[in-house]
Amino acid sequence: MRKEKMAASLERSFIEICGFERETVSRFREVTVNLGVSALPGGSKFPESAGAFHYEESGKLLSVTSNRFIYWSTSGDTVQLVEQSLDTNLLNNAVKLKFTHCTVLPGGVAIHETLNNVIILVCTNQSVHRLVLPHPSRMYRSELVTELHMQSVFTDVGKLSLQDAAHSAIIPGSAGQTGSPSTSTAWLSQSGEAHYAVAPPAGGIMVVTLPPHDSPGPVCVLELRRSSMMQRLSGWMPSAMRGDQSPADLVLSLAVKELEEDSFVFALCQDHRLRMWSFREQACLLEADMLDYMPACRGVKRLSGQGHRLRLAFSASTGLSVCVYLSVPHRGQFTLLQLVATDNQRYSLDHISSLFSSQETLVDFAVTSSDVWAVWVDESNSSVVKYINFEHNTAGQWNQVFVQPPPEEEIHIGVDQDPRETYLEVLFSPLRFTASAIIKALQIFRRGSERISDVSWESLKKEVTLAVENELQSSVTEFEFSQEEYRQLQVEFWSRFYSCCLQYQEVQSEPLSVTVNQNTGLVCLLRKGFVSFLLPCFAVDHLYLSYDEYLFSEEDTPLTEDPELGRDVLQLVQCLRVVSDAVSGEMAYEMEKALEHLQSPERAAELVLETLLSNDNESVIEDVQNKLQDIRNPMAAMMVLLRELDLETDSEPGPEGPLTPGHSLNVRISLSQLFGSSSAVSVVCQAVCHMTMTRALFCRDLLILQKLYLRFGDNVFLGGGAQLLQLQQDLIPRSSHLLSSYHLLKHISQSIASSVPVDILDANLQHLTVLELSDSPALSSNRSVLSPQTVVELFYQTAARKMMVSQIFSQQQSDSPLHWSHMTSSLVHLLAQLLWPNNPGFQFPECLMANCQYTQLQEYVRLIGPWCQVNVGSRRFMLGQCYLANGEGQKALQCFQEAATEVEKEEFLMRLTGSEEDEAASTPRLQYYNKVLRLLEDVGLPELVIQLASLAITEAANDVNSQAALWTRIFKHHLDLGHNSEAYEALTQNPDCSMQLDCLRQLVVVLCERSQLQDLVQFPYVNLHDEVVSIIESRARGLDLLAHNYYELLYAFHINRHNYRKAGTVMFEFGMRLGREVRTRLGLQKQVNCYLAALNCLRLIRPEYAWIVQPTSGAVYERPGASPKRNSDGEFSTEPVRRQVDILELKDLEKEYILSRSRLTLAQYHPPSAAIAGSASAMEMVALLVQTGLFDSALSVCQTFKLNLTSVFEGLTFKCIKLQFGGEESQNEAWSWLAANQLSSVVNTKESSATDEAWRLLASYLDRFPSSNGRHHHCVINKLLSHGVPLPDWLLKSYKAVDAACLLRLFLNFDLLDAAAELVLEYVDALLGRGHQYFGIERPLSATSSSVWLPYTSIDQLLQTLNETQTNSSIYNKVRDKLDDYHKLVEQTTKRRLIAR
Repeated sequence: MRKEKMAASLERSFIEICGFERETVSRFREVTVNLGVSALPGGSKFPESAGAFHYEESGKLLSVTSNRFIYWSTSGDTVQLVEQSLDTNLLNNAVKLKFTHCTVLPGGVAIHETLNNVIILVCTNQSVHRLVLPHPSRMYRSELVTELHMQSVFTDVGKLSLQDAAHSAIIPGSAGQTGSPSTSTAWLSQSGEAHYAVAPPAGGIMVVTLPPHDSPGPVCVLELRRSSMMQRLSGWMPSAMRGDQSPADLVLSLAVKELEEDSFVFALCQDHRLRMWSFREQACLLEADMLDYMPACRGVKRLSGQGHRLRLAFSASTGLSVCVYLSVPHRGQFTLLQLVATDNQRYSLDHISSLFSSQETLVDFAVTSSDVWAVWVDESNSSVVKYINFEHNTAGQWNQVFVQPPPEEEIHIGVDQDPRETYLEVLFSPLRFTASAIIKALQIFRRGSERISDVSWESLKKEVTLAVENELQSSVTEFEFSQEEYRQLQVEFWSRFYSCCLQYQEVQSEPLSVTVNQNTGLVCLLRKGFVSFLLPCFAVDHLYLSYDEYLFSEEDTPLTEDPELGRDVLQLVQCLRVVSDAVSGEMAYEMEKALEHLQSPERAAELVLETLLSNDNESVIEDVQNKLQDIRNPMAAMMVLLRELDLETDSEPGPEGPLTPGHSLNVRISLSQLFGSSSAVSVVCQAVCHMTMTRALFCRDLLILQKLYLRFGDNVFLGGGAQLLQLQQDLIPRSSHLLSSYHLLKHISQSIASSVPVDILDANLQHLTVLELSDSPALSSNRSVLSPQTVVELFYQTAARKMMVSQIFSQQQSDSPLHWSHMTSSLVHLLAQLLWPNNPGFQFPECLMANCQYTQLQEYVRLIGPWCQVNVGSRRFMLGQCYLANGEGQKALQCFQEAATEVEKEEFLMRLTGSEEDEAASTPRLQYYNKVLRLLEDVGLPELVIQLASLAITEAANDVNSQAALWTRIFKHHLDLGHNSEAYEALTQNPDCSMQLDCLRQLVVVLCERSQLQDLVQFPYVNLHDEVVSIIESRARGLDLLAHNYYELLYAFHINRHNYRKAGTVMFEFGMRLGREVRTRLGLQKQVNCYLAALNCLRLIRPEYAWIVQPTSGAVYERPGASPKRNSDGEFSTEPVRRQVDILELKDLEKEYILSRSRLTLAQYHPPSAAIAGSASAMEMVALLVQTGLFDSALSVCQTFKLNLTSVFEGLTFKCIKLQFGGEESQNEAWSWLAANQLSSVVNTKESSATDEAWRLLASYLDRFPSSNGRHHHCVINKLLSHGVPLPDWLLKSYKAVDAACLLRLFLNFDLLDAAAELVLEYVDALLGRGHQYFGIERPLSATSSSVWLPYTSIDQLLQTLNETQTNSSIYNKVRDKLDDYHKLVEQTTKRRLIAR
């Protein structure tokens, strides 16, 4: 209902929206055409002109030329051409043609399109030109156009050879002319010929024809003029005669229309007559005196009519309309005529309408089949644009077009404002000044010292600031002055620069032409420096902006169908206008400031009213009071206005773009580009800006008026108290709310977007991905080519346009024509609704967040905060995002917490929580907390994560899973921050056992890596003791022994808990593994320490408990982390692993310790042995030690493991032998191993050699380690004799005392007969009582002593051997004799014993 009413309320008036260019660099490519002509003497100057060409299919959605047009402006010898599209940005779209020594004629530019080409015809005072360009549909024939940018038809204009005969020709005979043609027109015939009609100064019409561009031919010239002999109508004929030279037929304005294979040339001449020529027949078919249609035209005939203009309009339904403007001082008249064909090719004109205007100077006008659009300049040089429908307008009332007023001449600067900031804000706001005006002003201000070329909008701002500040500094003569004086200086210089900008902006704003697209209804005002678009004005805005004479003459309003209510509304608006005029700049500024500072609009309105009442010199209040008394029902009138101003809507545009189901791909692609170009962005968003500015003033004045009503009370109210109550409780709050809303929209539509570095955008995208918002429609990044954008333009471009276009085309067919008024008003209205703070949609703040516009978003939230109750939570969330981006974490957290209360109420927050994939969180609020926690983690704020997670736990009272996840989060971040105690506390609070175990594992690993073992050991681990031990054990067994110290940690853990047996077990296991895996000296050293520690532990326990369990080899070291093994059915194996258990007692540990210590000793003395020693058994170790010369250690091992010492003695003996016969080198080497063995310190006066020391060591060992039967002596002597080394006396002496018989056998074994015989003799002597003590014989042979014996077998062998050799007979005899003596004594002794019995 409201939408239809809104549509009906359009078309009453239009408003001008300037599509300012914001690039500072000139975009035009210059092309110079030089045909070699020289300038005409006294060449006349023509005023600048402009025009536009609209493509035939500009109203078709699926056409490549939709919403596309070319406009041009001429100045002297130059034509500037620009192609513009509202759908896509065109590249290379501006070209400047310069015709050397020629002047472009009025009406001298015409553009036509054919199937394949766009053809531009240009006519100058000496030449004609034709540019043949490719048609856009041919440039993009095959592929679908999906780019945001397209090439313009002017892209390849530089490749054209414009001097060639196919493109240019000199007008024949122009060289001999005395003056320049006054006007011209050009057209393209159906056969492709280019015709140029010019009006020579001598009168008549000259037509120059170029052949079709693709077929060569001569240039033809034709003259159409009156014969001097025949005055009758039929006597008009082509002639070359120079008869009547009267200037009466001097053509002032030309127009051409092709009809029925003929071209009709219309000429409006100096004699006020309109003549129509048939080009084919070369005859004048019609002549009409225009003064016949002008009432009270006395005296006009004598005037030359220099300002007369002529325009044509054609439509299939109404035929050809001719509009003639007759320029008469102090009044002008538009005469509309229709061409009617009669029989025999005769034509006549039917008068349709005469329209009068009182404006002085007509600049240009355009005519369609139903309307006349005209632009004038008034006495103050301001533009005036109006239009009229000549078909249905009986009263002759022109409709208003509200042109953009020039920027205000003086800027009001409040006492709390900085002059520089204020001026810069006005100069660089998106609405007031073109970049070129600022640049020119800057060049003048700098006195043209340097040219300003390619600078960005931001750079230009800096340049301006620098220029004004430098000027100010150079003018200052005193070194010191007060702040107030400096402020005055600032204002002075900035206002000087500002007035400079004003002058150039005025020049830029000079109107040149008005153009209307018959297909779409697009109306453009072509000004000197830019193009502006005329958009339909909404009913409320129309009422407020209307000029007084219109407002007072209106009888009805489209806001209501009730005529009485309509009159009340109009009367109320008239009162508003009076109030508006009465509000001074100072008051307006105070009101604006109050809104900016979030003060109550109602209070501010009261203050303004107080000021009005106290300064009411012109009795404005009385005037308002009188008008108010004429309003019958003011409440209803206000309700109508407030309803119309309120943009609140229940429906929300769909989040999808224009890819509406049911539309073909072509339609969807076309919709995705519709109104997407920089121009369209600028126009639509500036229209919203102007609408909000107008309505903010409207609401301000309405609020003041309502306060005035309250003040008057019953004097103006017929109804009295009830209405006053309604006003106070309903209408004033609504007006106040609307004022705040429009003030907000006005602010954001002028707020410039910040440029953001790519890395920040990428980081932001990552945060949005965390929130799962990155695919939201507000985030499609089609950034404009315009450098400074307002945030509303950014929103329109990235998100809003697609939603709005989708909504518009969901209600209409895609093949329906694109109607300018409908499309733009729908877009403006829908965009304002999307921005409207009280609507449920939240796309605008979302877009600001997505594009990192944090400052603007903060300001938006600040301005909306106190009075808007919609999307409160979403706004708090956005503010939190801003604080996060600015590094204010605590504030952000506060905002996120405040937003949590609205999670289930607001669409944006529901979408935020609804995209949670895992269903871990049971409630929306918990889902929300999870999202925010992930965001805070992504930004890297662990302290805030802990705070928020702690808060979320209170929400998750009944949800164990969520609690567990939150406690895990808290634990993780405490641990990361090094809060070990807090991390442990969080771990113990976790209700989920598996998560708790994971956390515990992480705690152990992290604290070990940080070497914070004190904390790790001292935590109490209530109910977690076994788990901790298991974790540390598995880590210990799974990781490199030297890189990690988990065994020591576990040892400390057990010691701390006085569990010495476990501690001992750990260290023993560590030692065992070191022996296997770390075959280095360091590993052996560690192993020794481990076994020592294990020994210490067991010694601290009572003996009966001093044992540990040793798992069998391999079982202890199963690989940690290995997956459990399955049986053949694929099931996990359930049989228990059988292990053989060994019990190790203290003595077993001591053995291992001794062995490991010997290994270390070996490695220290001989490092290469470390690799072998690590796993060597006790016997192997003895061999290795002996080999190295570490006899003490070897003996120690032998004793510990109860091994035979023979190998040690043999080894030492061998070393003695080597030394005995070795050289000096072996002597030197021997000292090192000798030093490793402890020698008994015997004072020795003489210097001893290494050999002596070695023998001494051997002797000391034989003394220290006695053996039964002298086994050790035996092996030593055996070794010596086997190497042929003579036995040392001390050795013989000591062995004799132990086992002489064995010594004898050794001598015999080695054939030492002399020594054997000597030994036998000595032994027998000893038995007989001579030297018995040397053989260990306590008592020699006697009757009273115990029995003695001799080794007869060995003696027999000796005697046998001696007997067999001749050389030893004397020895043999000695032995025999000695034995005989012995036997005799034995015999005697025996007899005595027997007798004694």
